[in-house]
Amino acid sequence: MSDKELRRIADALERLRPAPQPAPAFAEASAFVWHTDPDRLEPVAKVNRVDVGLLVGVDRSRDTLLANTRQFAAGLPANNALLWGARGMGKSSLVKAVHGAVHADYPALKIVEVQREDLPSIGRCLNLLRGASARFIMFCDDLSFGHDDAHYKSLKAVLDGGIEGRPDNVVLYATSNRRHLMPRDMIENERSSAISPSEAVEEKVSLSDRFGLWLGFHPCDQDEYLRMIRGYCDAYGVAIDDATLRAEAIEWQATRGSRSGRVAWQYFTDLAGRKGVTLS
Repeated sequence: MSDKELRRIADALERLRPAPQPAPAFAEASAFVWHTDPDRLEPVAKVNRVDVGLLVGVDRSRDTLLANTRQFAAGLPANNALLWGARGMGKSSLVKAVHGAVHADYPALKIVEVQREDLPSIGRCLNLLRGASARFIMFCDDLSFGHDDAHYKSLKAVLDGGIEGRPDNVVLYATSNRRHLMPRDMIENERSSAISPSEAVEEKVSLSDRFGLWLGFHPCDQDEYLRMIRGYCDAYGVAIDDATLRAEAIEWQATRGSRSGRVAWQYFTDLAGRKGVTLS
């Protein structure tokens, strides 16, 4: 098949692709989700988040991200942020909670969630945000890359490179279980098999270097775990004595083989259901 025929087929397929939808009225919602086919920003009526005051054991990360977000919302310079570390320790919860806290003072601050698989379209998303009067936290949850995964190149161009670069009214917050966004064995494989090991590794890990803030999250101890649950009980009006809470919560985490903020919330959800307390 000739190049001309291939071009004609490609043009026909492009015409069949759904036309992108115009940018929404950003004043109508505080949060949006980016979708493709067709490209659009869907408003979120109610964001799934907890109050920032209920997040226990992440005080330093909370204060740092709050300060960075307030700077950005006020139109001042701010950094992209990578929240990395232990599973279930509130990385994505902190991003959403911080947005909620700052949005109360700066209503023009919006959050836009982009799924990892949609990263190749991130430039088109930025085109809808560029020039808008609102300011946007672009949020990518559980960001990581595997072998032969080229999605990270799309993100690298947005963070620092490219002619247009990142708009002044957009900052990127991402969460990951991995500090360098890719498995250690993948980095070691690049180092051992490449002609120029240092250059190969640099290419892979340089993405994380483009985040000005690195906020680490580590497994909680038992006291923090119990304080999380007690905080939820007090906030939602669930009555339970300390001895019973302690015994039940420790048994709950033992059956799951782990202790984290996520496990604390799962136990509290079960407790609230047994007590007949709604969480909406």
